[in-house]
Amino acid sequence: MITRDDIQNVSGYKKPQPPEKKIKLRKFNWSRVMIYAVMVVLLSVTGYTLTHLDTANVKIGDAIHGLMMTLNQIFLQPRAGSDGVMPLLSALGISLLLAIMTTIIGAVIGFLFAVIASRNLTNAYFGAIIRVVMAIIRAIPTIVWVLIFSIVCGLGTNAAILGLSFHSIAYLTKAYSESIEEIDQTTIEALKVTGSKFWVIVFQAIWPTIIASLVSWTFIRLEINFANAIAVGAAAGAGGIGYQLFVASGMSFDFHEVGFIVYLIIGVTILLEFIAVKLRQMYITK
Repeated sequence: MITRDDIQNVSGYKKPQPPEKKIKLRKFNWSRVMIYAVMVVLLSVTGYTLTHLDTANVKIGDAIHGLMMTLNQIFLQPRAGSDGVMPLLSALGISLLLAIMTTIIGAVIGFLFAVIASRNLTNAYFGAIIRVVMAIIRAIPTIVWVLIFSIVCGLGTNAAILGLSFHSIAYLTKAYSESIEEIDQTTIEALKVTGSKFWVIVFQAIWPTIIASLVSWTFIRLEINFANAIAVGAAAGAGGIGYQLFVASGMSFDFHEVGFIVYLIIGVTILLEFIAVKLRQMYITK
């Protein structure tokens, strides 16, 4: 069978070719130039600082050898101190309970604020005010809030509980409200048309839909609070495993005990993550 292409080839007809596409070069961009300029300046300052650093007659070889010896004691030769394991386990329990308590406080109050702050449930202006206030609270680190409350009620556990709870409320309010706003608006509107009350909609429609997300965010905050509880243990005099870590590393210089404490903290963190994954899988399956 003779095709149109065969006839065109015999007659010498050439099929017009589409115009070649020119490769578009990047346009001149001042923001990119500024980024490169800042990087060059930072690298130059870093290089100058390193070359003119006063080592105070410190021998780099000896310093590296001492560091490796310390890391060997911490990670390869961990053991409890002279007081035994029980004081460390008791201190670890205090830090864990502090993290759990502040997370529960933050989850309960944060959920209430999240419901009010959600755009698809309440007044947009009132919700915006809550979101702005929570953003300001989140912008200030947890340890700073603990120190602020320590001025009011003194160093100790009370300041740690207030500071951790304060930041947890702001953090979980944002996380929960974003989960609520992902719900289809038609579902909420359908319940409103049937005459359902506000809190009926929240606990009968909102809560079952976002329970898996709530569990994930709550356990993420629990892990953060556990880390913060360790930090404020020494900084705010709240005790716990953080204080024991401070004593072992900064006062008695028992790096074997430091390694033992570090492994205890890692073990609790892995346990919390395992529980979080199992709970989330359970709610997703349901």
